[in-house]
Amino acid sequence: MYDASVSARKRGKFITIEGLDGCGKSTQLKKLARALQSQGVEVVMTREPGGTPVAEKIRAVLLDSRTSGLSPWAELALMFASRAQHIAELILPALDAGKFVICDRFTDSSEAYQGGGRRLGSGPVLQLHRTLCRGLQPDLTILMDSDVASSVERARRRNDAASGKKKSRADENRFEQESRKFFERVRHAYLEIARREPQRVVLVDARRSIGVVHAEILAIVRQRLLHSGKGA
Repeated sequence: MYDASVSARKRGKFITIEGLDGCGKSTQLKKLARALQSQGVEVVMTREPGGTPVAEKIRAVLLDSRTSGLSPWAELALMFASRAQHIAELILPALDAGKFVICDRFTDSSEAYQGGGRRLGSGPVLQLHRTLCRGLQPDLTILMDSDVASSVERARRRNDAASGKKKSRADENRFEQESRKFFERVRHAYLEIARREPQRVVLVDARRSIGVVHAEILAIVRQRLLHSGKGA
């Protein structure tokens, strides 16, 4: 469990950004971090799977299209292995130091992609979270909802371009090779999480312009975590 000796006053805030690949999560994460930093907030940006040297090695296995034969259960186990390392090495120390941690994906992604997309169900995912994540929950989750077809196509183009620049056989296209029905199940699972936990998860329409989406996310963070209406 999270160390209760760290008082609520001193503990930092944990924000996660969720949604389909290609919906603009990374862009919005960076914009939010810059806005908070401009207000004097110390921010740590990170991602899942990954975030630490060991967890990034697990990410390479999970996302490389050459591991297409990976069992869904092995995939789920690796996701949580990466997450456990990430929490221990980066997330909890940053929160204990009073920093804001903004993470691109967390357990909601596992519930959506492995629980929903792979049809493993929410139960095993939530059980692993209780066992391995030591009671850690985001203070706020921004769920960026987007059109399945356009988001996946954008993610495929991005990953293909990144692979070309690296001039390597390695890529991060394994999930993007899934069917449209897979991603529809993922989106449905995300929406179910938002309905189940409205106190934590806020749905944001990611189909709009970058500036409009950023303004809404920043307003949500101010209202929920900063209690401030001042501009950034």
